[in-house]
Amino acid sequence: MNILITGGAGFIGSNFISQYLKNHPSHKVVNIDSLTYAADLNNLNDVENNENYLFIEGDICDKLLIEQVFRKHQINGVIHFAAESHVDNSIEDPNKFIQTNIVGTFNLLETAYRTWMNGPFEIKNAHDRSRFHHISTDEVYGSLGNEGFFTEKTCYAPNSPYSASKASSDFLVRSYFHTYGLNVVTTNCSNNYGPRQHDEKLIPTIIRKALSEEKIPIYGEGNNIRDWLYVMDHCKGISAAFWNGQKGETYLIGGNNERSNLYIAEKICSILDRIKPRGNNKSYGDLISFVKDRPGHDFRYAIDATKISNALEWKADEGFESGILKTIKWYIEKYK
Repeated sequence: MNILITGGAGFIGSNFISQYLKNHPSHKVVNIDSLTYAADLNNLNDVENNENYLFIEGDICDKLLIEQVFRKHQINGVIHFAAESHVDNSIEDPNKFIQTNIVGTFNLLETAYRTWMNGPFEIKNAHDRSRFHHISTDEVYGSLGNEGFFTEKTCYAPNSPYSASKASSDFLVRSYFHTYGLNVVTTNCSNNYGPRQHDEKLIPTIIRKALSEEKIPIYGEGNNIRDWLYVMDHCKGISAAFWNGQKGETYLIGGNNERSNLYIAEKICSILDRIKPRGNNKSYGDLISFVKDRPGHDFRYAIDATKISNALEWKADEGFESGILKTIKWYIEKYK
């Protein structure tokens, strides 16, 4: 099989590629990434010399390039990670999010459709198992109160330019299934954490600021709650949906690890106090500071992953306490 992975130099994509090539050593993986600030080719050092791995620097908004990649490498599977994903950046400059997350997704869908099908619901013989897997986020569902969970039936209610652009891309994927019969599957995940995540995200920021003896910024009072999913558990869920998910279906992948932002900061600081104490014998927790809240900051996300657990026998193997320890140790090595 020849798989096109978009955004494979980023956090989740690079972890997925490493895992995928271990599990499918005879498959060819073509990774296209425009190498924005959030990408790092060092994430792929473990596969760069693999004869079945190819990196292409390019933008998914370049339709001619995407068409060329499909033809030249006979692509019969797409796993689409590429996205602008930082909410703060979407507030400052939403245009990039519209281009990459909406226009880029459209280019990929249209090329897959034209390559794999003769017309609506007329699949070419060579592509009867070709599949387009779209990676999305729970943020498309908006914000929860103190109770309840997102499910595959939750109505969309995006509250930021980022989540609105991802919601739009989800709808495009849905439309190519219902209008054309394209073999698609979508997964919406909760907040990921783990090795290789970009420095701007919450957990790397807390670790980096603490180790640099800088103030650790926490929005508002730190009461916003997220469901945290260890990245390798997410990768296993993606594989399960890509290979065994039902055509046209959506699966939510969550870690069942709800934690407030303040808890996350305090937990990381307490672990650092134990494994890498400050030189002044004070707690890293003293560095936590509260800053003005983000506009439109969603209060709580939480996923009910029953569907993927029951239908595809997926479960998260990593609890938050074990996963965060692995993550902290990885970043200590990175930042030393």
